[in-house]
Amino acid sequence: MSGLEEFVDQTVQIATNDGRIIVGMLKGFDQLTNVILDECHERVYSSTQGVDQVVLGLYIVRGDNIAIIGLIDEQKDSKINLSQLRAEPLKPVVH
Repeated sequence: MSGLEEFVDQTVQIATNDGRIIVGMLKGFDQLTNVILDECHERVYSSTQGVDQVVLGLYIVRGDNIAIIGLIDEQKDSKINLSQLRAEPLKPVVH
């Protein structure tokens, strides 16, 4: 997955197969798409209250648990008021 090379040292968001949303600085990856994130946090969505951000720090996500990876536009992301955002949590991916 050489397309990830352009994401190194940039902020990415990962949606995992179990429905978690993890945001952090991509520091590295391997041929199995295992990724290392730094300054990382999980965004926990709720339909009744704002988004809770759980600090994870340095974190490894196994490649077989990654559904999608995308770049975060940090300027736009910083303008989002996560305390006012309501959303249903993602459901796990079913294969």
